[in-house]
Amino acid sequence: MSPKTILHIEDNESNRKIVRDVLSRTSYRLLEASDGEVGVALALQKLPDLILMDVQMPKVSGLEATRRLRADPNTANIPIIAVTSFALSGDGQKAKEAGASAYLAKPYSPRKLLSLIQEFLPEV
Repeated sequence: MSPKTILHIEDNESNRKIVRDVLSRTSYRLLEASDGEVGVALALQKLPDLILMDVQMPKVSGLEATRRLRADPNTANIPIIAVTSFALSGDGQKAKEAGASAYLAKPYSPRKLLSLIQEFLPEV
C-alpha cells in the first residue's frame, strides 16, 4: 500500500519547515505549495489524502482555497485542517464555515499536529 499524501499549503517557509520536520519521521508523503492558488491547482492535480491549509495567505486566502476545493467533486471530501495564528478572531468558525474539517491554532506543538493528522489519516 502506498504512503498517504499530505499537501501543506503555507506561505511562510519557517512554518513549512516545521511541518516538513514533523512528517519526516512518519510514512506520510509531503507535497508543498507556497500560496492558495498554487495549492488549489496542486490539490486538483495530485488529489492528496489530507490538506493542511494556512488561513492567512496572499493572493488566495486559505478560506477561499478551502471553498474552491469543497466546490470541486474531486476534492470535496479530502479532509482539510485549517491552520492559523489568529485563534481569537473567529477564524476557527470561519474555517469551519468554509468547509474545513478541523482547525489548529498556531503556535501548536508538533505532537498536537501529528495527532490531529492521524485522526483523519491513520498511518499505514
